[in-house]
Amino acid sequence: MTTTIALDRDDVSLAVTDLGGDGPPLLLLHGLAGSSRELTPTAAALADAFRVLLMDQRGHGGSTRRPENLSREAHVADVVHVLESLVPGQRCVLVGQSMGAHTAFLVAAERPDLVDRLVMLEGHAAGDDDPKSAADLGRFFAGWPAFRDEAEAREFLGSDAIVDAWIADLEATPSGPRPRFDADIMERTLRAVHVSRWQEWERLEVPTLAVFAAHGMFTTASKAELLGRRPGTRRIDLGGGSHDAHLDAFDEWIAVIRAWLIDDDA
Repeated sequence: MTTTIALDRDDVSLAVTDLGGDGPPLLLLHGLAGSSRELTPTAAALADAFRVLLMDQRGHGGSTRRPENLSREAHVADVVHVLESLVPGQRCVLVGQSMGAHTAFLVAAERPDLVDRLVMLEGHAAGDDDPKSAADLGRFFAGWPAFRDEAEAREFLGSDAIVDAWIADLEATPSGPRPRFDADIMERTLRAVHVSRWQEWERLEVPTLAVFAAHGMFTTASKAELLGRRPGTRRIDLGGGSHDAHLDAFDEWIAVIRAWLIDDDA
């Protein structure tokens, strides 16, 4: 039975969905400016083998919209709180996309006792030394107009894979649909993600799968560096998909993740 709960930690409320089931626990973590809603198809595809949990990270979805602390450490502590509250004494599979992958590997580095295996889709440890990149994304989100309806939102946002997820996640308000995140919170969150975390990556102990899309965010050199700094990492390159390959290369993504998490154990 699927249940949605709010877990309080310090000054934030964390929205968590539990699909139930008798399998080992698996937690899905979404990317920046997303929510757990976009990972619902992935959750459904894994629910036969795992007890799947989804959470909205702070500043996103149904969790606290404007938390004061947007550090990576706060995000890690949120995940630890969810795991210790809902699956105490068990080691969990962590699966994350983009910022969610970044959160997931930091959790695994900090608390390997809580993590069984780690899957990173379009995630990296290098950060970004361009001071403008987070600001540019903040300006993009700040430039969204007040949409009158979903059709107007789609006309403005275009047709990228993530757009369907953004539109599906719009919150109905008396003045029209609006995103479930604030532009300045996204910019501040991304600034923290852009700090390199090689020390944490290199000390990572748990079995790790890095999945990259054919048309994703990372260069050939950056992918090689990730594996070079932690040679035990398993890498799989999808034949298609963008940075949001969980949406636009769904079948291949699911085949890869099931093969590594389930079939390898058969």
